[in-house]
Amino acid sequence: MRDTADVIVVGAGLAGLVATLELTRAGRRVVVVDQENEANLGGQAYWAEGGLFLVNSPEQRLAGVKDSYELALSDWLASAGFDRENQDRWARRWAEAYVHFAAEDKRSYLYRLGLRLLPVVGWTERGRGTATGHGNSVPRFHYTWGSGPEVVRTFRKPVLDAAGRGLVTFHHRHRVDELIVEGGAAVGVRGAVLEPSRAPRGVPSSREEVGEFEMRAQAVLITSGGMGGNLDLVRAHWPTDRLGPVPASMLTGVPAHVDGRMLRITEDAGGSVVNLDRMWNYPEGLKNWDPIWPRHGVRVISGPSPLWLDATGRRLPPPLFPSHTALHTLRHVTLKGHDHSWFIMTQTILDREFALSGSEQNPDLTGKNCPLMLLRLKKSTMGPVRAFLERGEDIVIRPTLPALVEGMNALTPEAPLEYARVEREAAARDRQAANDYYKDMQLMSVRNARSYLPERLLRIAAPHRLLDPAHGPLIAARLHLLIRKTLGGVQTNLDSQVLRPDGQDFAGLYAAGEAAGFGGGGVHGYNALEGGFLGGCVFSGRTAGRALARDLA
Repeated sequence: MRDTADVIVVGAGLAGLVATLELTRAGRRVVVVDQENEANLGGQAYWAEGGLFLVNSPEQRLAGVKDSYELALSDWLASAGFDRENQDRWARRWAEAYVHFAAEDKRSYLYRLGLRLLPVVGWTERGRGTATGHGNSVPRFHYTWGSGPEVVRTFRKPVLDAAGRGLVTFHHRHRVDELIVEGGAAVGVRGAVLEPSRAPRGVPSSREEVGEFEMRAQAVLITSGGMGGNLDLVRAHWPTDRLGPVPASMLTGVPAHVDGRMLRITEDAGGSVVNLDRMWNYPEGLKNWDPIWPRHGVRVISGPSPLWLDATGRRLPPPLFPSHTALHTLRHVTLKGHDHSWFIMTQTILDREFALSGSEQNPDLTGKNCPLMLLRLKKSTMGPVRAFLERGEDIVIRPTLPALVEGMNALTPEAPLEYARVEREAAARDRQAANDYYKDMQLMSVRNARSYLPERLLRIAAPHRLLDPAHGPLIAARLHLLIRKTLGGVQTNLDSQVLRPDGQDFAGLYAAGEAAGFGGGGVHGYNALEGGFLGGCVFSGRTAGRALARDLA
């Protein structure tokens, strides 16, 4: 089978849709190939909660948040920690360009396409407690009205309209196995046609081959995502020097088709693939009681109040608090030799602070349901949270601490907790909470966060004693390591054109989205500030589409 087009886009995720939209706006013909069926159009973005990193936005100013490009770039570069001369050369330039995009026309670009935001800005990844270190100095996590599915719809609809005009052709169930390179330039792709699949979105599909294909075009754009669904590949690139030993047990927050195949295929063709040891994983995963893909995990998005214990019952040291610094916390957990840790909360904390990540776990945002949003004032009444409390195997609810520890030990008999140690940690924390002033850094962080009005009203419980029966019952959540994003990828210049290992441009080959480390082979460096993944797909996809539309014959 042969086909022709101006551009072949490999991967029908968000970055691929954005690039295709920009290409069709310029009248270019695009072929989109993807190994999954049409139900998966939009890729991982569909499952996202829809947060966007914006700088000095109207929503921030409404909440009294003072932000600027200079402050945001300082936070970004401090978090990224770029330290590799060749691998980070373009990534740093992409970081500067992306933060500028977030401070200037990112919001207006999305608004013109019909996307809307809630007037509440969240404060995620608050950092390690230093002005020059990792973390967001101010709230920057903007919630999309409609979450991930609405972000996908924003770009899917105009792309499908372009398909109706003959500018876009989709080839689903086409798996690219090789880039065609002639005369040093990428001129097409070859691969296998997979048998038709009616599997729902995210559900693993058959890999039975029923044919072959070859397609040619002026250029090829790789937007196939990262490697988070391929745990063997994650383990192969796991940075033991930074994140500790490779975990024996991991959950994954992305479908199995996020397999990283195109990273190797691009490298085999002569493209530069860098920084795959940089990855964005979480220590706060719960096993999904109703899984869609293998080892399906859901991240707990908590406020800063839960008591966080390692697998031995010791409290995590400052500043490893909920919502502060994901990778440093994950490293601490793995270095203890276990693959799990524990949250201990009161019902009061759970009602305010216990949320779950993902579009399917937030039906009020996803469904644009204002009455349902009122339940956020008491999260335990929200359907998805209630389902995890009632059916999730990682949740223990008991009226007293001795009974709670007994229930926790029933879940992890291989790593039993000593009640006296857990009681000692809880009691020490409670002695601090009994006062308006404290030396406990976690309670200081809670107090600081509650000075931000939206957090105080909607998100963070007032400090209180964990062992106060008036705030009970007690809830424990067993937390697993959750694999999510690949921060490295195909190295590109500022036009999203792939580079060769010697730094030269790879003619005809481009990359965007997670496959390109969200730009340049790793725009986030070592740490993400959250809200930058969807935005990175939008920015790099837009950049690639516009550059291709401008430069092709």
